Amino acid sequence: MTGRVLIVDDERGVCELLDAGLKKRGFRTAWRTSAAEAFELLGVEDFDVVITDMTMRGMSGLDLCERIVENRPDLPVIVITAFGSLDTATSAIRAGAYDFVTKPFELEALRLTVERALRHRALREEVRRLRRAVADAHGYEQILSGSPVMRSVFDLLDRIADSDTSILITGESGTGKELVARAVHQRSRRSEGAFVAVNCAAVPDALLESELFGHARGAFTDAKGARSGLFARAHGGTLFLDEIGELPIGLQPKLLRALQERVVRPVGADEELPVDVRLIAATNRDLETAIEERRFREDLYYRINVVHVDLPPLRSRGADVLLLAQHFLEHFATVKARPIQGLSAPAAEKLMAYAWPGNVRELQNCIERAVALARYDHITVDDLPEKIRTYRRSHVLVSSDDPTELVPMEEVERRYILRVLEVVGGNKSQAAQILGFDRATLYRKLERYGMRGGRSSDPKP
Repeated sequence: MTGRVLIVDDERGVCELLDAGLKKRGFRTAWRTSAAEAFELLGVEDFDVVITDMTMRGMSGLDLCERIVENRPDLPVIVITAFGSLDTATSAIRAGAYDFVTKPFELEALRLTVERALRHRALREEVRRLRRAVADAHGYEQILSGSPVMRSVFDLLDRIADSDTSILITGESGTGKELVARAVHQRSRRSEGAFVAVNCAAVPDALLESELFGHARGAFTDAKGARSGLFARAHGGTLFLDEIGELPIGLQPKLLRALQERVVRPVGADEELPVDVRLIAATNRDLETAIEERRFREDLYYRINVVHVDLPPLRSRGADVLLLAQHFLEHFATVKARPIQGLSAPAAEKLMAYAWPGNVRELQNCIERAVALARYDHITVDDLPEKIRTYRRSHVLVSSDDPTELVPMEEVERRYILRVLEVVGGNKSQAAQILGFDRATLYRKLERYGMRGGRSSDPKP
């Protein structure tokens, strides 16, 4: 990481030493031997970081730091102080300095501090940019994004919205599958009709047929009157079947017939009723594996999967994490009447580093919690859940020469499977291909290692 650094010290030799050392490490530098001259230079030239000695003739480093914070709060200041002068260093931090280093110091340690300051400034700029982007963003209906991968999804949705083609939306839990289905409905010629949604996993198997197709009076105990089903209620509109992978195998032929013939037979009825619905289905399951395991009918799969929309996980959407975080922050700050303005740079860095297994839903929950707990006018790292504060990416490394630190092959396999799934965004078909397994073998290993849904219950394998 490179940047322009201003060095301030009233000893010329120190300035020249730091100038040469930082230039060797790729930084562009300038130096001044007085705080007054340095502050004047900041008025005409742009710098990314300031390094200043604390004790100088004339204006002190502390005074310079205070003036920079007042006039250029976006510019991080690193203060150099004598060893043991903890009170002085604390005063600098209170005055707004980004960090401090104590004499004597290694140039390599100073380089790391400067790079952290550059990242800090870049994140603050990104947070400000995202606040502006949230104000200007329109996205796709209520779906907010600026990432190229989501723009490809929006383009596909635009092309299929105004048709009656059946759509299968896949993606991990929390990626916004129902939001996409509603957006397609709103942009279709059926937008004046009803959007009817049902979660197939939330309705008991014994009731799901009646829920979908309705029932006649006396069809079963307590059926004291006829009742129309969700197909009938969605007539002229859109029927959204969420978690379709959980549909009982015995009910699947009836759904297939309803889609093919555009008629439904209520439970206990003698006659079929015509229906005009567009079907949008969604699942976070691998339906091809379910077909191989005879838990899902292949003919139904091809009937619902005319157009496939695969929603990427949040960790694959880049800066969308911060864009959505700022959006949720503004929403919950308004709802809860909290004076929260934005994210601190360290908090933004933690959000970007986390893998978000719960995707947008988890991020929304995280920001709602942070807004409720925030003690300042911005969200800090301490306001985030512990698993986000302490998160470390999983990597498969065998770097130790100490036999006591090596792990069994089974643990290496578990970590590698988890890493592959993380890299491919949870796509089990792709993961199985990379690992050299068939999908059934991969599922058995996931169950064996307790990685239901492709994620370990241990966040730090």
